[in-house]
Amino acid sequence: MKAIRRFTVRPVLPEPLRPLSDLARNLRWSWHAETRDLFQSVDPECWTASGCDPVRLLGDVPPRRLAELAEDRRFLRRLTAVADDLQDYVSGDRWYQTQTGELPAAVAYFSPEFGITAALPQYSGGLGILAGDHLKAASDLGVPLIGVGLLYRHGYFRQSLSRDGWQQEHYPVLDPNELPVALLREPDGTPTQVSLALPGGKQLHARIWLAQVGRVPLLMLDSDVEENDLGERGVTDRLYGGGSEHRLLQEMLLGIGGVRAVRTYCRLTGHAAPEVFHTNEGHAGFLGLERIAELCDQGLDFDAGLEAVRAGTVFTTHTPVPAGIDRFDRELVARHFGADAELPRIDVERILQLGMETYPGGEPNLFNMAVMGLRLGQRANGVSLLHGHVSREMFSGLWPGFDPDEVPITSVTNGVHAPTWVAPEVFRLGARQIGAQRTEDALTVGGSDRWDAVAEIPDQDIWELRRVLREQLVTEVRERLRVSWRQRGAGTAELGWIDGVLDPDVLTIGFARRVPSYKRLTLMLRDRDRLMDLLLHPERPIQIVVAGKAHPADDGGKRLVQELVRFSDDPRVRHRIVFLPDYGMAMAQKLYPGCDIWLNNPLRPLEACGTSGMKAALNGCLNLSVLDGWWDEWFQPDFGWAIPTADGTGTDPDHRDDVEAAALYDLLEQRVTPRFYERGQGGLPDRWIEMVRQTLTLLGPKVLAGRMVRDYVERLYTPAAHAHRAMTPDLARELAGWKARVRGSWSAVTVDHVETSVATATAELGSTLGLRVRVGLGGLNPEDVEVQAVSGRVDEEDRIADGATVPLKPVGGPDPEGRWVYEGPLALDRTGPFGYTVRILPSHRLLASGAELGLVAVPSEDVVEGAGVLMR
Repeated sequence: MKAIRRFTVRPVLPEPLRPLSDLARNLRWSWHAETRDLFQSVDPECWTASGCDPVRLLGDVPPRRLAELAEDRRFLRRLTAVADDLQDYVSGDRWYQTQTGELPAAVAYFSPEFGITAALPQYSGGLGILAGDHLKAASDLGVPLIGVGLLYRHGYFRQSLSRDGWQQEHYPVLDPNELPVALLREPDGTPTQVSLALPGGKQLHARIWLAQVGRVPLLMLDSDVEENDLGERGVTDRLYGGGSEHRLLQEMLLGIGGVRAVRTYCRLTGHAAPEVFHTNEGHAGFLGLERIAELCDQGLDFDAGLEAVRAGTVFTTHTPVPAGIDRFDRELVARHFGADAELPRIDVERILQLGMETYPGGEPNLFNMAVMGLRLGQRANGVSLLHGHVSREMFSGLWPGFDPDEVPITSVTNGVHAPTWVAPEVFRLGARQIGAQRTEDALTVGGSDRWDAVAEIPDQDIWELRRVLREQLVTEVRERLRVSWRQRGAGTAELGWIDGVLDPDVLTIGFARRVPSYKRLTLMLRDRDRLMDLLLHPERPIQIVVAGKAHPADDGGKRLVQELVRFSDDPRVRHRIVFLPDYGMAMAQKLYPGCDIWLNNPLRPLEACGTSGMKAALNGCLNLSVLDGWWDEWFQPDFGWAIPTADGTGTDPDHRDDVEAAALYDLLEQRVTPRFYERGQGGLPDRWIEMVRQTLTLLGPKVLAGRMVRDYVERLYTPAAHAHRAMTPDLARELAGWKARVRGSWSAVTVDHVETSVATATAELGSTLGLRVRVGLGGLNPEDVEVQAVSGRVDEEDRIADGATVPLKPVGGPDPEGRWVYEGPLALDRTGPFGYTVRILPSHRLLASGAELGLVAVPSEDVVEGAGVLMR
């Protein structure tokens, strides 16, 4: 019989065990080994059955066992020690508290998904895992962050396979009362709510669930409340589900509702109000509109409010392709704002202007969330050096007249939270070498360029560790494969072959990620005979473990999954290559440590960062990857291999796949497998072990989320906080008025004449050129602009590369025609083809960059003709 109603019955813990509840509700247990060990000792069978989830464990443990533990003095001593450790962790000084300078009082970090633990399934892939690692690292460092997201009642889908290998999706209902979250409540105990106005006089209400991630609160908004109509209740039903209006409502709730949730949380708890708002991808971009509305309520006009909000906003873009950005029809957005909907005091046209693609190549009727994020954020970044370059190219239309390298988008390369992803066996080996506390500090705070202590670990210990981890993966794979085949309809009698799947002494390759086409899940199948030869080689075989989910609406991705599954079903190779469905955090934590090689073969440069290889590297796994994302930045032959790419613009996609697949097979046959299987005098693969050692020594400190969050604090959060503090209401009005005046006058700003003190076409290295420039400033003054000489080496088309800029100074006042003369020296500091030009930029003390307004004046063709702009 089916129940007509479901609710959760919570256990009543005996008084001595009450600290267990606090430990279960703080998600630090997900990366703190001692806390997990404590929960496992409560009831090992229940712990495994609960999926290693303390909240579920405490609901399942028999009362008799709890009574026993309440009398167990040894257990109670352990409980006290772990509870005291958590208290020290959340209240003591950490890295952030020891820094000098005026750091932000608090930072609000918005993301549509957060991957904290498998017990809180609110993530789909890399963006969410990155956001979760950002929160955990901020907690370890003591950064006063507040996370903001949505609580999805179905999370992301669960994946299984049909008998013929087609991906099937399942959406289990999540009951928040069974998750490690708690409702945020008013002082009288009633649940706190935020509301949004919808067209037609309707309202969207949401409760706020609080997940405590170490020191960091994560606020998650949930629209499944009784006050909402059925349609509104479903706004937070699924991650990345539904049509355009559904996604728009989710993003309005995340951005606008999220700011209101942060204000409510700070009111109720006394937490410092954020000085910096960090938008992790464009989904939360509407947070800037809500903050402008707040300032308008305090007496600022829209333009001044925009300047004040921009000063304290950081925007991170994660996509290298325009198709990865949420874009909405102009009319849809317009309907949800204004007098009859949300933010009624703001003119809808001003809102639309922030997101419209009003630049060459843009779609003028589409509202682009990333474009709005960039217009609302004074500081922006990509997530690797290469992705920063790609982003500057991709968004250069917002800064016309500037070279892509000058577009004000920097980069902070992603990192991963080592305590989450490093296998306990790897941690113990490090602790044995330098002590547990130093190992923990190295993995969380980081700060060193090298982990030289790894050099002292004996080869035998490293090799034994690698085999233990490989053996654990083999066991895990067989268990998951049995479950998968039963879901596909196989009977027990058909599954005897699974006992022989994988071998703990065979070179093991891992490939696991989302399955969009650019990640090329099936590149390894390009030449199946050659792959079979590698899998079945009599002396040097390989084995491959593959996992990944295609988006539910992506039939092309599902076909790629099916193609790989069908190949791995072949009785000739199924003991050597497996596809594991339902890839998630729990699987990943076993997969990364157990592999010897982490394979990544995206179409370059479409991988923004790609952090899975970082997690593998921290466990001593070597990377075999296309030079994309982070691998392009940090690859060295000492600790991995680079797959050559055929990414010329004229390359046919099929031919490119053929060339790069052949390069992959060549590397495996000629370099990777021989190095794994060749043995030195001591019977160990000495050269392989040395590469593992170099991976840990040189890559380990770089790939840490602790390093990433410190970069954000020092390079983005702190400057944003200083800009926020400087932007008083009066200064915001001043800057807004100045920008309006500059924009209105810019069409009359001109470079009229350029002359130099050298008229020949050659000059000697080290000599100095005198520049004299006459400019028209329209209605502007010299203090409103900077006149610059830009010089450097030039290519065949006279484009300046790596240009250096020198400000020129005004000489005297304006002439009778209102023109100004600027002069300055230009040092000829490099040999070969050399060139210069002159330009005028807006200049104001409150701008973060000269390119901020996207305005530049350069010489006309007539001026160039007579200026000797190029010196060869």
